Amino acid sequence: MKSIFFFLSTIFFIACGNPAPSEKEAPAKAKTIHNQLTDAEKAAGWQLLFDGRSTDAWRVFKKEKMDGWAVENGEMVALGKAGQEGLGADIVTKDEFENFELKLEWKISKAGNSGIFFNVVEAPQYQAVYETGPEYQLVDDIGFPADLEDWQKSGANYAMHPPAKAAAKPQGEYNKTRLLVNKGHVEHWLNGVKVVEYELWTDDWNQRVAKGKWKDYPGYGKAKKGHIALQDHGQQIWFRDIKVRRL
Repeated sequence: MKSIFFFLSTIFFIACGNPAPSEKEAPAKAKTIHNQLTDAEKAAGWQLLFDGRSTDAWRVFKKEKMDGWAVENGEMVALGKAGQEGLGADIVTKDEFENFELKLEWKISKAGNSGIFFNVVEAPQYQAVYETGPEYQLVDDIGFPADLEDWQKSGANYAMHPPAKAAAKPQGEYNKTRLLVNKGHVEHWLNGVKVVEYELWTDDWNQRVAKGKWKDYPGYGKAKKGHIALQDHGQQIWFRDIKVRRL
């Protein structure tokens, strides 16, 4: 009887002290580190446009200062004060780019609206980034307070080419954007999906400009190079992992 009791006690101790593999905690996932370049990215020529701490690579369009934006928790955020007390404005890179690949992550506030522009020209006759630069649209597709045309939805070439499919994540979640501009060939990628592809300065391009929203903007889409811009449309939007490489 004692031997049986000892045997059963031993089995119970082993069972309690060594839980089955299915009961063990899953290994913790490695924490994602934002706003840094890997060694491979550095070797490939990528450079950071935001390091998670400063906005040194940016300034307000046609100004030397940087206001209406802040750095919070490793994110660069438009405070949504465009037009209020002189604060808030679209910002541009201090450098200009011609052929390049841009990657960044963004999340939008409820009912928010913003955009990424490229080939933006700063000259006395232009008062806004959209007068010259094509726009990769960023918007709360679901919560925007008005009905959106397809060419107004996230990933679109705003007012020119609608996205081929809906690929944006719900408002408040981070999206991954990739913008490729190379010798007039442009691709918009959203969360790993190529949603728009077009060629600048072709007959098709010129016809779309002449018949659409930009017909009264003579400088729109003409430049071969320029600044990259982020829009402050009066609502909050957050950016991180902003990086670019020249092609």
